[in-house]
Amino acid sequence: MLCVIALGYSAVFSFWHPMGAGGLEVSATKFQPGRNEFIFTGYNTHFQSDRASLQVFVANDSSAVFKADILEVISEAKAVVSVFLPDTISSKRFEFYANTDTDGTVKVESPVGSEGFVIEKGADVLDTKVRVKNNHSEKFGFPYQPIIIESIRNLMWHVPMWFTMFVVMTISFIASLRALSKKNIVPTNTINIHDLKASSAAGVGLFFCTLGLITGSVWARFAWGAWWTNDPQLNGAMVVFLMYVAYFILRKSVPDEEKRARLSAIFNIFAFVLMVILLMVMPRFAEGLHPGKSGNPAFSQYDLDSSLRSVFYPACLGFILLGYWLYTINYRINKLELENEEIS
Repeated sequence: MLCVIALGYSAVFSFWHPMGAGGLEVSATKFQPGRNEFIFTGYNTHFQSDRASLQVFVANDSSAVFKADILEVISEAKAVVSVFLPDTISSKRFEFYANTDTDGTVKVESPVGSEGFVIEKGADVLDTKVRVKNNHSEKFGFPYQPIIIESIRNLMWHVPMWFTMFVVMTISFIASLRALSKKNIVPTNTINIHDLKASSAAGVGLFFCTLGLITGSVWARFAWGAWWTNDPQLNGAMVVFLMYVAYFILRKSVPDEEKRARLSAIFNIFAFVLMVILLMVMPRFAEGLHPGKSGNPAFSQYDLDSSLRSVFYPACLGFILLGYWLYTINYRINKLELENEEIS
């Protein structure tokens, strides 16, 4: 029941609540000295309905902020603006901000260069002394992130699936360690209980590994533009998948039960250790697209805010409980099948 409640709660919030407001793009490709016009495009913003409070700013890399004039509000997400930039400003990058009382501050992450400016050392830079506001709405909403945008909802499904795989594979690993002891063979029916637990848990773990690969591939298609990329964690996940497929092939190829239990346990221990290395250790030291890898900030540092944690953590709990429940069912089914084989 706790599993159903946690997953139901996460599903409702994952699909029901809207994405937070954000800056999508700016139409200009470069700025020149003097008057510049551009279109600021937001996402889930309220430019039109909150026209009275709309302000747009252009900031350079030396912290000078220039307030733009609103020429026309085209829609809730588009506004034509104009900004005057002096030819004495020293800057290689510009960033764009829009403020409304409803959305707070939204920012375009792709800065525009300042080609054509005359750089004069010591020149006074016109500064409006106006700074962007920070009055984001306090209600729950998925935080806007460039590129991934709506696909961030997959965070509630893709990541908990991998957590669940690790938990279930850990159960399988511990059972394999215990299966290597001869005292675990039951004399009456020659069933190695711990080997049975290990294989049952590994089967469920492989199921969640498959789901993780599928959801990750779909996410990669929207975030990185391809179903599969040369990312160390993606490649490591595929190796882990193939290792556990090989584990079950090994089990099917050895008819002797005692020998199968020992070989499977040794292989499973090796596979688990390699899984930890491939998915948790090596990606930390290699260039990769996944968050938290090689200087790429983890989700918790830039978009897993307090409101999102209130949904993410129950999703993790729900999936882990689901994985354990499936493991117990799989174990009981496998045990009954072996007992029936012994009787027949």
